[in-house]
Amino acid sequence: MRITVFRKLMANEFGDVRADMLARDHVFSSLGGRTVDQALEAGQEPKEIWRAVCDAFEVPFERR
Repeated sequence: MRITVFRKLMANEFGDVRADMLARDHVFSSLGGRTVDQALEAGQEPKEIWRAVCDAFEVPFERR
């Protein structure tokens, strides 16, 4: 998955403002205690990050 696709999924699920806030501020234990932005900068795969976000926020299966 490309980062642009990941960002679009985030915006579609949470809205532009909340998606940006979550990516910047929310720390995920499943991402090694990193935020989304930190995980992306560290080279973690966007698909893995999307799964972590979906699990943490209980995104329904059909939108994963």
